[in-house]
Amino acid sequence: MNTEVIQEPTNHRKVNSILVSQPEPTDPKSPYYVLAQKYGIKIEFRQFIRVEGLSVKDFRRAKATPTEFSAIIFTSKNAVTHFFRLCADMRLKMSPETKYFCSSEAIANFLQKFIFFRKRKVFFPKIEKKNAFQELLKKHRKGETYLFPCTVNRVEGLPEYLKANNFKFTEAPVYETVFSDFSDMGGKIDYDMLVFFTPIGIHSLFHNFPDFVQNDTRIAIMGENTLNATIEHSLRVDIKAPQPGLPSITAAIEDYLKKIAQEPVDGNNNLVL
Repeated sequence: MNTEVIQEPTNHRKVNSILVSQPEPTDPKSPYYVLAQKYGIKIEFRQFIRVEGLSVKDFRRAKATPTEFSAIIFTSKNAVTHFFRLCADMRLKMSPETKYFCSSEAIANFLQKFIFFRKRKVFFPKIEKKNAFQELLKKHRKGETYLFPCTVNRVEGLPEYLKANNFKFTEAPVYETVFSDFSDMGGKIDYDMLVFFTPIGIHSLFHNFPDFVQNDTRIAIMGENTLNATIEHSLRVDIKAPQPGLPSITAAIEDYLKKIAQEPVDGNNNLVL
């Protein structure tokens, strides 16, 4: 099957249930809860993967001492968390002159939990544009030595770009992602829509449910790397974010619900006319 993102829905069956492959939000005003109430949908949350930090011994196999690098690259909050955990375990203190390059503003803001933000040099793409992060890095290529803390089972992409453009960098795994256990579900996953954010989430789906057949199940994804994983598994992608005017997955899901003419309901699950 040649997988493409469906621009117009081919399946207009009502969506009654959604499984989101993330932890349940703690904010009662989460857009997911708004969607559930507005459209009378049952939304459940369950992580398809779990994160396990590497030990100092495992980290040292990369032969990379963080304080010897002038710049650090972060592409996930998990990388930030486990990088600084390992620094603390090794009793290393990063220099105030260290530069930090973050692939998104959200990661840059998260970094404030670990450094004095104003006293460090923190860079992130200011616009939502494909390859914006690579372009940002390229502007600062000369004179920098980069450390790229990442997961053991990372997807291809950034390191290949760094190699192709002659960056001085070292890749250093600080955590790994492993499949969650879904044995309690009896080998079946029965929802109208599944929502994924990472390639390994897609791989976990087939690890836990090897006989999964998509049929009428709608697949919603976030990001190009996740899209590539759906192609690998010959899945039909019904909903994708980000897209122009649809920056979040919840916005993309609501746009889809409107396209299939799924009517909003009131607090008693009655249609709002």
